[in-house]
Amino acid sequence: MKNVLGTELKACSYDPMTGVFRDGFCKYAEQDRGLHIVAAKVTEGFLEWNKARGNDLVTPKPQWSFPGLKPGDWWCVCMGVWLKSKEAGFPLYLKLESCHEKMLDYMPLDTLKEWEYQD
Repeated sequence: MKNVLGTELKACSYDPMTGVFRDGFCKYAEQDRGLHIVAAKVTEGFLEWNKARGNDLVTPKPQWSFPGLKPGDWWCVCMGVWLKSKEAGFPLYLKLESCHEKMLDYMPLDTLKEWEYQD
């Protein structure tokens, strides 16, 4: 699989374990209606905003082996959620080498580079 840079897709996070297949990668899969292809660093504002929308990513859910997210965690975010979070004032920075190339169907690489996380 390729990333938005055209190179091999790298892992987003193993701790917490992310990805639609919970393998650490933001892979594209036709059966993934949410398109969890965006490798993003979550913020407190984003987590609160997303919880208010009905998607609580903070509360641990042991039955799903989900520890809950905290600000600074890397997570495979849905493409539509990432776009809406930017519009709502809660933009998330990206790990481009871990973002699936399918993102390029929605946004050009030059625009994605504006959101690349810098240490």
